[in-house]
Amino acid sequence: MNICIITGASSGMGRACAEIMAMSLKKADEIWLIARRRERLEEFCKGLPSDKAAKIRIIDGDITGSEILESINSRLSKENPRIMFLVNAAGFGKIGSVARLSRDVQERMIKLNAEALLSMTRMCIPYMAEGTGRIINFASAAAFLPQPGFAVYAATKSFVLSFSEALDFELSKRGISVTAVCPGPVRTEFFDLAEEYGRIPVYKKLVMARPEAVVKKALRDSVKRKPVSVYGITMKGLRVLGAVVPHRLIFKIMGMFK
Repeated sequence: MNICIITGASSGMGRACAEIMAMSLKKADEIWLIARRRERLEEFCKGLPSDKAAKIRIIDGDITGSEILESINSRLSKENPRIMFLVNAAGFGKIGSVARLSRDVQERMIKLNAEALLSMTRMCIPYMAEGTGRIINFASAAAFLPQPGFAVYAATKSFVLSFSEALDFELSKRGISVTAVCPGPVRTEFFDLAEEYGRIPVYKKLVMARPEAVVKKALRDSVKRKPVSVYGITMKGLRVLGAVVPHRLIFKIMGMFK
């Protein structure tokens, strides 16, 4: 049985991935959608043609908890599928200084954005399709340099980028590729949650992308076995800037446009 697995599938980038994959992946026998909000996933299925909806398997729960991870692991062990795509899209961020944000919020960011992604990836590796398997990890352009006022989120995404590039090399002998997706701001509900304690800088609002466009590029880049997928000329420029310009100078420039 050929399957695709998508975490964070109830909203944002995960939802966009689910929509595109459900409609276009003909070789997938099932698509496993994982998210906390089951009602969102059920609503998504109702909007699909019946033949597409029949392929969807809903797995609801918080992937930072051991219970759902054990449940997924048990399903994989019992059914022994071939995973065509693993998409790690679950994640969240909170804008605010380290001193202002609660310890709990910051630890939850680390647990979901980094630890849960690692757990899902490690769990799925033995089942990835040899020669054709693809892992897509949603990082962020925030991975390209530290982000004062968004420090923990950026640090978790830096982990995702570094981890993905190293893993891509490790799995290359099996013909399995790993792509880290590094978009800038995207028009999703992400920032509705992120702005609980602080506001997104104006310059980020000016370069927001559509989730469908980011996902389509990510899937194309994954098929091409690119280790990093960066949407838009602005974010590509930021990647270069972060590599060659002292970070403290960038911080001062960013502070002028808040």
